[in-house]
Amino acid sequence: MSTETLSKTAREVRELIRSGRWRGVTSGVAPGNVQANLAILPQDLAFDFLLFCQRNPKPCPLLEVIEAGQTEPKMTAPGADIRTDVPGYRIYENGELAAEVDSLVPYWRDDLVSFLLGCSFSFEAALVDAGIPLRNQEMGCNVSMYITNIATTPAGAFSGPMVVSMRPIKQAQVVRAVQVTSRFPATHGAPVHIGDPAAIGIRDLGRPDFGDRVDVLPGEVPVFWACGVTPQAVALSCKPPLLIAHGPGLMFITDQRDSDYAIL
Repeated sequence: MSTETLSKTAREVRELIRSGRWRGVTSGVAPGNVQANLAILPQDLAFDFLLFCQRNPKPCPLLEVIEAGQTEPKMTAPGADIRTDVPGYRIYENGELAAEVDSLVPYWRDDLVSFLLGCSFSFEAALVDAGIPLRNQEMGCNVSMYITNIATTPAGAFSGPMVVSMRPIKQAQVVRAVQVTSRFPATHGAPVHIGDPAAIGIRDLGRPDFGDRVDVLPGEVPVFWACGVTPQAVALSCKPPLLIAHGPGLMFITDQRDSDYAIL
């Protein structure tokens, strides 16, 4: 699925998605707006997942929790509908991917609790502004995401490996990329690893577990950030009866601005 830059407000993009007039990878869309990963669970698992996020703030930085049965993210995007305003959803049942759908309206239940987690797409505008090109945007594709050997801290029913996103960065710009992204801890912050993929259990950069393969050119270093797809890897590992999530790269775009979450 290709990515493209839409010079529209976050609300306008959500309306396009809701009406089915646009669906795609949201990297570069509504630049400057905070984007969010999505995890939806039955209420009886919600506290365990909340605790999991609190113990694992790098891959799961909480932006908002929507109460059971509610569909409006009142803090981050008033008027939006979490069931319809994401370009694509994945439904996991007992650790298996059961369906990929464009709307959750037919699947919605009154006991579902929604979690919005910060996404690294949010700091991409800051990287570009700093003169650091992004290969996934140049190639018109999703970022590469990998399941690693980095263990998350367990909480109740939830445990499993961390997922990371990878962006190739020129050797001379790696320090600047760290500086820029460190300002955004609510959207994963600084990288968790720089360099050798094998050190974090990645055997082949050319075969990502999620997203698309992107080229790493001579003179570039693979740089890895914690990723909000981690709950999906956890679902595959600990097999909750139900987990609904965004499709990788298909984020919920909030009304919040990246600068609202920046530090320093």
